[in-house]
Amino acid sequence: MPARQVFSGPVCLDTAFNPTMIKKRGKDKKGDVCPFWAGYLLLCPLRNLVHNPEKILRPYVKEGMRVLDLGAAMGFFSLPLARMVGPGGKVVSVDVQGRMTESLKRRAQKAGLLNIIEPRTCNNTSLGIDDLSGEIDFALAFAVVHEVTDVSAFFSEVYRTLKDNGELLFAEPKGHVPSKKFERSVDIAVEEGFKIIARPRIFRSKAVLFKKKGESFTS
Repeated sequence: MPARQVFSGPVCLDTAFNPTMIKKRGKDKKGDVCPFWAGYLLLCPLRNLVHNPEKILRPYVKEGMRVLDLGAAMGFFSLPLARMVGPGGKVVSVDVQGRMTESLKRRAQKAGLLNIIEPRTCNNTSLGIDDLSGEIDFALAFAVVHEVTDVSAFFSEVYRTLKDNGELLFAEPKGHVPSKKFERSVDIAVEEGFKIIARPRIFRSKAVLFKKKGESFTS
């Protein structure tokens, strides 16, 4: 039986920069993908006006935490996350494009954060995070799940990495991802064991905060 395909293409979309047009311009024979150059658009300082990492993530991320950034691209969220967790924490940043990962590594080194950020390149069938089982306090999947071909496998892998009561913030761009598709992804996450805790308000996004249900689960 062939391995299940998790990703159909690179992951780095966000409504602040018209992802639909980015995908059309980056289309190749494999289908609609986010091209490498689009990663630079996602680092635009103006993006902080609509998706400020500190405001979005500070309620969930504390110093010393181990964090997983999925579809990290060039690190729009990864670098701020590294500053939030500090020297005693760790940010594992995963992306399917090696060029994105290398760019993130250079940016982290320049910012003096490479001792905190661990860039990883995944592949089409796995996130490559099996070694993190039960180690992650918080995971972020921001504008990435709609690029995933096997959503069940994605949420299952993330679930296994989380500690009991660990949290996952799942967000998708409004307009680009239909409500029906978003809610189906939410249902799949619940089927994989997650519990819905809240639906945070994020500009031009649909979002759900999940928690891992374990033996020590507290609501």
